[in-house]
Amino acid sequence: MADYRKYFDPRTLARLAGAKLRSRRAALGHMAGMHRSPLRGLSVEFAEHREYSPGDDLRYVDWKVFGRSDKFYLKQYEEETNLVCYFAVDTSASMGYRGPGAAMSKLEYAQRAAASLAYLVTRQQDSVALATFDSEVRQFVRPGRGAEHWRHVVESLDVTGDDRPTSIGPVLHQLAERFVDRGLVIVLSDLFDDVPKLIAGLKHLRHRRHDVIVLHVLDAAEIDFPFRRTTLFESVETDDEILAHPLALRKAYLAEFSAFLAAARRGCRELSIDHVVLRTDASLEDTLARLLAAREAKSA
Repeated sequence: MADYRKYFDPRTLARLAGAKLRSRRAALGHMAGMHRSPLRGLSVEFAEHREYSPGDDLRYVDWKVFGRSDKFYLKQYEEETNLVCYFAVDTSASMGYRGPGAAMSKLEYAQRAAASLAYLVTRQQDSVALATFDSEVRQFVRPGRGAEHWRHVVESLDVTGDDRPTSIGPVLHQLAERFVDRGLVIVLSDLFDDVPKLIAGLKHLRHRRHDVIVLHVLDAAEIDFPFRRTTLFESVETDDEILAHPLALRKAYLAEFSAFLAAARRGCRELSIDHVVLRTDASLEDTLARLLAAREAKSA
């Protein structure tokens, strides 16, 4: 059984779901109007019928159906259907990296972020699904709602990661076929893979009409390269290693990393995908609060 306290800080969630977002629609709906994009407020395409219940707005009664069946049914549109939020969490070897002085690894940070956001989704009675992956999909939890389902998602998140390499591009193609209902896809990964393949996978998700958020999880050491003494650098996904003085590498490394980050950000922007860097040395509470506020502002 998962230790839920490992991923779930009630005070953090109380602030996110209460202090800034006070109405029922708020909890995660105002996270970009997750209900308005893509499923609520973006279109008025007919989705399905449902039976009339006392108190329902009579403007949506389908009178043609009433004439044929003598029963009241309401038209539901895509903007009124429940949200399905899919989480795709990278559990590859590189996500296990924790730099000098870091409180947690990238994987642990991603797990906490996913568990917290999934909790907010279930609080507003919407559905959550989860896929964990490295070079292939390792676990898949189908969409579901409620507290028990959230606990199942957290149990599935409770992994330590493997020594397997990342292959995010092909995995996103697989997930695009498995994420059947239109919804919001939240990818949590360090994106350490070939950027064109990554963007092609994200494009497939967009082609399936999903709204997509990429939460780019990075350690502070990967961003700032703070090393000063001669260091043995080892690849976490291969057997490659190099003994070098960091000052001789720093300029080239930062240029390469900056180019990688810019390419990922540019590719997401061209697909109308939100790309957000999550630094593991930043407060998760503050990071998620800013994400919620940015998505709310975008939907206004």
